[in-house]
Amino acid sequence: MRKEVLTLAFARAVFVEFLATLIFVFIGLGSALKWPSALPSILQISLAFGLGIATLVQAFGHISGAHINPAVTIAFFVGNQISFFRMLFYVVAQLVGAITGAGILYGVTPANTHGNLAINALNNNITPGQALVVEILLTFQLAMCIFASTDNRRTDNLGSPALSIGLSVCLGHLIGIYFTGCSMNPARSFAPSVIMRRFSSAHWVFWVGPILGAVLAALLYFYILVPYCMNMPDRIAIVKGTYESEEEWEEQREERKKSMELTSP
Repeated sequence: MRKEVLTLAFARAVFVEFLATLIFVFIGLGSALKWPSALPSILQISLAFGLGIATLVQAFGHISGAHINPAVTIAFFVGNQISFFRMLFYVVAQLVGAITGAGILYGVTPANTHGNLAINALNNNITPGQALVVEILLTFQLAMCIFASTDNRRTDNLGSPALSIGLSVCLGHLIGIYFTGCSMNPARSFAPSVIMRRFSSAHWVFWVGPILGAVLAALLYFYILVPYCMNMPDRIAIVKGTYESEEEWEEQREERKKSMELTSP
């Protein structure tokens, strides 16, 4: 754990998750505000969320992975791609960043415009159960897109991962706004509720749905569709964060193989 957490690279990554989520929430919620002069369209909101994510992934992906979403971070952990402490620090940074972004937006927006700050809610008389299924499916497709477009084992023409992920977010909003306002991200839903101090009885949907959808995608992608061939010591090393880089991880695995060969009869 110390080997990973007590490094400048780790501190930078956690800060970037805070900053990126702050910017994302500010842009996303800002696009959904109901200005007296012009109400936002679904296309406008969808493009703002999608382009916002695409821009931030392009800008910060090489530093932290640009998760910008607790559900995605938890899914990467379940998929055995990041350590437990990286998951924990990322999620806290994302939530604090989201609240900060929503707070800044509230502070710079006229009182007659911020309304409920685009809090997610169940729309068009759908039930919590129906909303849960929608959030699971929308986040599932987003997480699958993220895993596939950032998989460094692929040798085919990937195109732009940032653009692919941004389009996936945009797609989710084009559909999900009608149902729930479209969350796909617990931090995006939590932040305006904290600032406005409004938590509906269905707020749990915007946590359980995205996390469950992303985790299901991780289980399917990393363990069934495109599994990593790793032994238990390798998996435990990832969870503990006892390796610094992919190269070191490979060196450690080769050393273990050699030691097994020397001790085998």
